[in-house]
Amino acid sequence: MEKLVITGGKRLNGDVYISGAKNAAVAIIPAAIMAGGVCVIDNLPYIEDVASLSSTLNKLGASCERIDKHTLRVDSTGDITTYAAFDEVKKIRASYYLLGALLGRYKKAEVALPGGCNFGTRPIDLHLKGFKLLGAKVEVSNGIVRVNADRLVGTQIYMDQVSVGATINIMLAASMAEGTTIIENAAKEPHVVDTANFLNMMGANIKGAGTDVIRIKGVEKLHGAEYTIIPDQIEAGTYMIAAAIAGGDVTVQNIIPKHMDSLTAKLAEMGVRVQKHDDSIRIISEGRLDGANIKTMSYPGFPTDLQPQMTALLSVCNGVSIVTENVWDNRYQYVDQLRQLGAMITVEGRVAMIQGREKLYGAKVSATDLRAGAAMVIAGLFADGVTEIDNIRYIDRGYEEIEEKLSNIGASIKRVEV
Repeated sequence: MEKLVITGGKRLNGDVYISGAKNAAVAIIPAAIMAGGVCVIDNLPYIEDVASLSSTLNKLGASCERIDKHTLRVDSTGDITTYAAFDEVKKIRASYYLLGALLGRYKKAEVALPGGCNFGTRPIDLHLKGFKLLGAKVEVSNGIVRVNADRLVGTQIYMDQVSVGATINIMLAASMAEGTTIIENAAKEPHVVDTANFLNMMGANIKGAGTDVIRIKGVEKLHGAEYTIIPDQIEAGTYMIAAAIAGGDVTVQNIIPKHMDSLTAKLAEMGVRVQKHDDSIRIISEGRLDGANIKTMSYPGFPTDLQPQMTALLSVCNGVSIVTENVWDNRYQYVDQLRQLGAMITVEGRVAMIQGREKLYGAKVSATDLRAGAAMVIAGLFADGVTEIDNIRYIDRGYEEIEEKLSNIGASIKRVEV
């Protein structure tokens, strides 16, 4: 086991370079199995979820080979099994994309129910509803989801609620269905667009990704392609918030500034100086910031995946701040950990009330999930004394070499064997 040890109170200065988007990568890697050829995927983040999915595809019969640290070659021309119920599948949430990918290409799939971060009920009923409307039979038993169809036929699908995972999964299956599928009330997140762009590079016919209506004209076959994944919106936001709480002057490089609009607007409201450039954002933070109210929403609203990090920042801002979580039922499990550092937070249902404090104090805390782990790191950068974070396997699922990137801009953080 390993832990992160942070000595707080260090100002941050310099450039931090953002990796490829985790949430796009974990959809695009399963999508590569739909090609009857070789896909080369570049700008992949060097994280645990990518390693787990690569191992999964190898076990299914594809050949996944790292060309370099951030590039993967996926050859799915061999014999591919549609049964995926081994350990790697159960570890991560995004393994459910194997359902849509295998159903699209082979018209059948058996995939273990997904795992990943545990912060409340995250059903896949909208995914299964979409598969059924495309003509598949669905059965869930003994922890395995089984889908099969003689043929998939395009149809009109209205999403009862906006769901990134369901939008992408239905898009995968519909890409190789007969006729046209229309997804209404679709998710608009950047990684939905990125997945659609990758599928189109393989020969799919998808229009409207990034809007709430996606039209997919099914094709018989997909072919190999080379593709570069977009920068990680959530990683970028995490370092922007880190710079805001620690103080200093940090430029976040290799990003798409438009993806960060909801965060940059909120940081500016709180007193952070934000300078946008073509592919970077400069964060200048001096003195204590003002509190703010946050409501998480689907894109282009404030991302739920930045809510824990922002809560950590708000815990040391002036006045009282209110955070409303509108996406997940129970994403405040990390609050007890922030309280151990001295944060004053009360939670009632989906609403957290935060009384800003002038100081936090180092303590031993735990990463309860991926983004909660990032929130502990952010709080530790500010806290007096030493903060030790265990359970950092969650952090490694979504952040590439977080301690190195922070050390390079002045943080006192190291990884220690327990």
